[in-house]
Amino acid sequence: MSLMKSLLAGSALAVLSTGAALADPALIYDLGGKFDKSFNEAAFGGAQRWVEETGGTYRELEMQSEAQREQALRRLAESGSNPIVMTGFAFGDVLTKVAGDYPDTKFAIIDMVVEAPNVQSVVFTEEQGSYLAGVMAGMASESGTVGFIGGMDIPLIRKFECGFAQGFKSVQPEGSLVSNYTGTTPAAWNDPVKGGELARAQKSQGADVIYAAAGGTGIGVLQAAADEGILAIGVDSNQNALHPGQILTSMVKRVDNAVFDAFTAGTDLEPGVKVMDLAAGGVDVAVDDNNAELVTAEMQAAVDEAKAAIASGEVTVHDFMTDNACPAS
Repeated sequence: MSLMKSLLAGSALAVLSTGAALADPALIYDLGGKFDKSFNEAAFGGAQRWVEETGGTYRELEMQSEAQREQALRRLAESGSNPIVMTGFAFGDVLTKVAGDYPDTKFAIIDMVVEAPNVQSVVFTEEQGSYLAGVMAGMASESGTVGFIGGMDIPLIRKFECGFAQGFKSVQPEGSLVSNYTGTTPAAWNDPVKGGELARAQKSQGADVIYAAAGGTGIGVLQAAADEGILAIGVDSNQNALHPGQILTSMVKRVDNAVFDAFTAGTDLEPGVKVMDLAAGGVDVAVDDNNAELVTAEMQAAVDEAKAAIASGEVTVHDFMTDNACPAS
């Protein structure tokens, strides 16, 4: 019986260690699964790092459908898990409803703000990291056209697109950005076939660098770009190793740090909004052995300059979610 079935049947909650204490933390993954090579897997990495460094144990479960969110969250709270960390904005409404029923349990939600005295809301400045990716795309593009493929069409992912567009236009003011989204439901996060189709369509429109911010769907984007001989940009986790020499960079979103920090804080987790921005190491672009040959000295210098300018306030990257608009469009 799977952990999810165990939860929903009301039977004992499975744990990673038989000696687990009542106050073990817990991690709930969003749709797409913990091995999505992207957002959820970054969260898993943070939990695993906490285990390695502390010897602790934690509970985990993978969402199978939208309908399971509330009951799964309640089961974990009733089991004594504390704190409970959840990945993804889609938990927002459920947590708003549930948090007050378990005032002694601490919750952390990534990518959404939930105002409650026992909730820590972790948000990232994705627009800043995406700006850096846009700078790199602008310098790498020979056609003057780049692409963006998002997962679910929501303001959060528009935030990635807008930052990317601003960075790209800072290098190629007259350049063109082709944009597509996979869908308007959570299924958009896990459709690599559709991602590949969109990538090939964007190439036919002239795009020679494509940024994917689409969870598991992005794996199809990266594969298609590699097959078509153009460059891609990964997201959330460092995806450079998936296609060495063909992924320009990955906009790394340190979801792993958010989970690690929450687990480390334990029942002392501080409520309120925690902003993980560029200056705090919350977002960045990844350079390693897999993409080193693609990153010229000039490109690295431009990225470093942009980082400094953003940190100092000289450059302000627009946050799409403040007004649902993008000045670079």
